[in-house]
Amino acid sequence: MVQVQRVSLADQTADVLADRIRDGEWALGAKLPGETTLAAQLGVGRTTVREAIRQLAGRGMLTTRQGSGVFVAALEAFEDWNEVVQRSDIIAVVEARIAIETEAARLAAGRRTPADLRAIRRALDQRQEHRDSIEEHVDADTAFHRSVVAAAHNPILLDLFDALTPRLRQAMITLLRIRPRYGDVADQQTHVGLADAIADRAPETASNRSRTHLESLKTTLG
Repeated sequence: MVQVQRVSLADQTADVLADRIRDGEWALGAKLPGETTLAAQLGVGRTTVREAIRQLAGRGMLTTRQGSGVFVAALEAFEDWNEVVQRSDIIAVVEARIAIETEAARLAAGRRTPADLRAIRRALDQRQEHRDSIEEHVDADTAFHRSVVAAAHNPILLDLFDALTPRLRQAMITLLRIRPRYGDVADQQTHVGLADAIADRAPETASNRSRTHLESLKTTLG
């Protein structure tokens, strides 16, 4: 049975303010009226306005400057990243991986440490070992690609990669179940080549090999 959901005044107020921002009443960077003015306009108390502003600040639309007031920081609220990824189709996820991993491979070739290289080689070996189980092979493959991204030493790229992983995992498992082979010699050599380029500190080669591999994956999934 569907139940009626109670929506607080602060939530409603936040929605109204967000709509007014989207409608162009206040431009990007514009200062909002004071709490007293907004409360009178909306027919709510100042405490409700303050909570609504706090909500929109948390969602990235507003920013508060001490002693100056409240300003428009974005014309749209940030969405939960996991929800965005879950709604995206697989091709869009692979395209995001291309953007993330080709740059990560380039950076890794210049920044990798001996410990990073050992982690990449270890993940490469595990990828080869786990050929008898599709799920284990997909997880080992993901671990290899993650080790490359980690070697770039850019925490934002790593967070983005981790956010994409769950959405792609099931698609990869499904794909490999209908393919006659997976983890074959040619596929493994593609990954060895990427690892070698990183070991050789060859940024452009590493980036190109990462892109070629992922573009091939995109074609296969498409």
